[in-house]
This record gives sequence, structure tokens and C-alpha cells, in this order.
Amino acid sequence: MLSIQDVLDYCDLDRGEIEAIAEHEHIPITIAAEMSESLLCTPEGVCQLHLMFLENMQHAIEAGRIEHIKELAVAYEHLQRTHPLPSTH
Repeated sequence: MLSIQDVLDYCDLDRGEIEAIAEHEHIPITIAAEMSESLLCTPEGVCQLHLMFLENMQHAIEAGRIEHIKELAVAYEHLQRTHPLPSTH
């Protein structure tokens, strides 16, 4: 049986990024990890990942969850560095 760490080690995203997908989609982290690999395969999927983070941050702002906003911001900064939005050329 695979542990959650085994699943996360397989992914190109880190735990914070996977947790943000799980939060956005209201799915377990293991399914979010699988989903992340599919999303990273296309420019549209990468754009969708970025949008998920922005929507999560907006919901956290609306709920006044300051610490969660900070966590999401750190994870989003990592996503921007490792999987930037595709250029539109």
C-alpha cells in the first residue's frame, strides 16, 4: 500500500500545491495529486492550476483566514517559479 508521502513524491508539485488543489476541488489529497499530473500536461491545465490558487486565496480573503492566505501565497509563489503561466506567443 502506498503512503500519502509515496504519492506526493511521485508528483511534480509539492504538498502545499497539492493541498490547494484538494481544497479547491473538495477532493482527497491523493486524488488531487493524480489530478495535478494531468493538469501539468497542457498549457490550459497549468492555467487552471493558477486559477485554482487565485480562487482559493479570494475565498480565504473573504473568510478572513489570514494565516491560510499566507500559506496559499507561499505555495503559489512556488507554483509560479516551477510552473509559470505559459506564454501567449
